[in-house]
Amino acid sequence: MAKLTIRVEDRLGTISPMVYGHFAEHLGRCIYEGFWVGEDSPIPNTRGIRNDTVAALRRLLAPVIRWPGGCFADDYHWRDGIGPRDARPRRINLWWHAEESNEFGTHEFIDLCRQAEAAPYICLNVGSGTPEEAAAWIEYCNWAGNTARSQLRAHNSHRDPFGVVYWGVGNENWGCGGRFYPDDYAREYRRFACYLRGRSSSPIELIACGHTTPDWNRKFLETLGDLRMIDHLSVHRYYNCGHATEFTDTEYYNLYPCALQVEQDIIEAATAIQLYNKTGRKIGVIVDEWGVWHPEARNDSGLYQRNTLRDALVAAAVFDVFNRHADVVTMANIAQTINVLQCVAQTQEEKMWLTPTYHAYDLYQRHMGNDAVRVELDGVPTVEARKGDGSVVQLPVISASASVSPESKTLILTLQNLHLTEPCDVAIRLRDGAVAKVAAKVLTSKDVRDHNGPDAPNKVRPRRFDLAAKGSTLRAAVPPHALVSARIELR
Repeated sequence: MAKLTIRVEDRLGTISPMVYGHFAEHLGRCIYEGFWVGEDSPIPNTRGIRNDTVAALRRLLAPVIRWPGGCFADDYHWRDGIGPRDARPRRINLWWHAEESNEFGTHEFIDLCRQAEAAPYICLNVGSGTPEEAAAWIEYCNWAGNTARSQLRAHNSHRDPFGVVYWGVGNENWGCGGRFYPDDYAREYRRFACYLRGRSSSPIELIACGHTTPDWNRKFLETLGDLRMIDHLSVHRYYNCGHATEFTDTEYYNLYPCALQVEQDIIEAATAIQLYNKTGRKIGVIVDEWGVWHPEARNDSGLYQRNTLRDALVAAAVFDVFNRHADVVTMANIAQTINVLQCVAQTQEEKMWLTPTYHAYDLYQRHMGNDAVRVELDGVPTVEARKGDGSVVQLPVISASASVSPESKTLILTLQNLHLTEPCDVAIRLRDGAVAKVAAKVLTSKDVRDHNGPDAPNKVRPRRFDLAAKGSTLRAAVPPHALVSARIELR
């Protein structure tokens, strides 16, 4: 029997609600059809934004949405997306081999966020833009005074400022965002950041684009010098192993170490920040693009892919990483919200269904704002898997994380058994706490390749799960390829 010890009093840090965030780019059917259908559409909508996908995000308590990209951001000029829609220019969508109508722009995005009750996170154009353009966008959104740009916002039906807090200074600037070397991007970042903060009537936070190689981040931070100009450093982590639905058992297991590389990304980014941060301020790590990117998700398909139970289980293992690094991870945004890559919902004209990944989010959402606590695993069986570099690892079949509510009255436990065929009995012991009441759900299905669709929207969904409790101990008989979430009231 596997043993799981939860050290209730050993707090790792507060889990930022922003860790369970989302990302929406002008790519495939994410924006157009996924969110935006237009006010004249027969699909039920509010001011052109479809109601069903917004309702799904509200049920998830979606904390933040990142927009407009992605690669799209560094060729996007915000003035194209304001004013009367019928007068907005049609442009080339450079990176995704399409055309952009600009029907969905700044005001529509802010409306989406307010309908979904999510914070907006806007990514500025560094690759093909200028500091003046970036600063003007912040002023247009956030200035409360009577400048020409705030008057223009009022003319476009929004007198009050939007109060956007999160601003990314470029996206993947080592690649599609300008192909900068780290020292060149540092100088460009410094030039942009110099002109941004003074354009807002409310506080803003600036996010620099990092890389998954430590040398890149260290060179960037060393050249930047003055780290008072940065609030967060972002990294991206995509992974795949085999077809979306027709993968082998070996590929199923091998996907885990590919995904869990994100933990090393976080550690290396945090280490680089610690090395160069002499300001005494906290500078967070943001994973603002992450998820599984299957080979069939290509440009010609709008990066659409089917989303299986496997994808949800691997996402849960990544959530466990974020939770145990709550002291440094300040935000994360899965790619992407609707219809693209590892989305939480998919649409087909008027139909909308939730993916297994949505349900993983739902089972983890109660961690948001809690204090992460240390968990210790012992006697856990392992399976053999290979990392992306081909090296063999012994992968524990149990992954878990736990958190305690601010008033210390409720414990949230999430754990999964990733083994394909064998159930796993887990003896759970609370240190410094006793169980008063417990309620649990399990996400699993007959086959780990199962997925939801327009004709079977509930094939993979959570169900009630029995978790035996006595005193300070619990016992869980976790089925194969299953994710369990428990809400435990403490004495």
